[in-house]
Amino acid sequence: MCAGTTLLTCSSDCWPAVNAPSSTWAEGRILVTRLKSIGDILFTLPALHVLRENFPHLKITFLTSKEFAPVLEGFRDVDEILTIDRSLFRRGNLVHIAQESWSLMALLRQRKFSLVVDFQGYGETALITWLTRAPQRWGTVYQSSRGYAYTHGVRRTPQIHPAADNLLLLQQCGLNVRSARNEFVVPEDAMAEARRLFRRCGLDSSRLSLFIQPFTSSAQKNWPLEKYLALANYWRDAGVMVLFGGGPREKAWLEPVVLAGFPISAGAPLLVSAGLAQLCNVTIGGDTGLLHMAVAMDKRVVMIGAPHRYPSRFYPFQHPEWKLMPSDGCDISAVTVQSVVKACEDAFADCACNLAPALAV
Repeated sequence: MCAGTTLLTCSSDCWPAVNAPSSTWAEGRILVTRLKSIGDILFTLPALHVLRENFPHLKITFLTSKEFAPVLEGFRDVDEILTIDRSLFRRGNLVHIAQESWSLMALLRQRKFSLVVDFQGYGETALITWLTRAPQRWGTVYQSSRGYAYTHGVRRTPQIHPAADNLLLLQQCGLNVRSARNEFVVPEDAMAEARRLFRRCGLDSSRLSLFIQPFTSSAQKNWPLEKYLALANYWRDAGVMVLFGGGPREKAWLEPVVLAGFPISAGAPLLVSAGLAQLCNVTIGGDTGLLHMAVAMDKRVVMIGAPHRYPSRFYPFQHPEWKLMPSDGCDISAVTVQSVVKACEDAFADCACNLAPALAV
């Protein structure tokens, strides 16, 4: 996200499209919508780069759920962040829901967007897209009944990576997709705090380091913690510094890790955790937002994937070879410690880990 960014709180089937907006527009606004979650928001990053390359003079606003707004602070091409507090809708208070909805729509109509791109494709985001009354409204369509919202709707392609699906939407809508850049930048204040936390955890920048993210958003995507501990012990014995990360609610789950003598950073703000991933040589974990963030920072990762209906859909973007999967018919616990050790060896070799990450004084 560039300096001066404003944060405001408050081949597929296609629908017929009019011509794409001209890249020579000197002024105007683009609204991009993706309400959740961390990984899916990160998967819009390559598409944001394409929008910026095609429309260098237009202001880009990103609408997301309030709790995920920090993710967008690493999006350089976003000029303004607009949030919606979806927790109000879950509580069912009709007065608060009406106030939040009215405030949001007033802001959206006030900005007079030239183009709206809905990467979510849910009923609520389709409605929001339609209500902006932007002359160009593009969207990923899950159900044909939502096609009313878009001047150009493209059906989701579940067999491909979500980031590639987002790029396909823009390509189908007539934009020039020359490349697939994927660049996330940790804000300097978060990076400074990450450096301090790195040192407080007893990590040494002159030694190799492994950042372990053992938990994901669902239990079936988690490799067993005891296997992560076996992996950590192996690398500690080999002279590698090991750090475990996680969210605030996961501190208690990491008690066996603490008892084994490993430092943890669970509870650190998301962007500080991203800074830790930037400082460590290799990050390993399941299908988590932080792991995908590390990929977007050009860091080497190892992803331990769980079985999925579309196994080719979820992997470190542009690097399917960095993903480990269990054999057909097995759950994620069938992935062996030995295979993960070998994947980490390859990762350390790939990132030339004889050179530890630089820590600014």
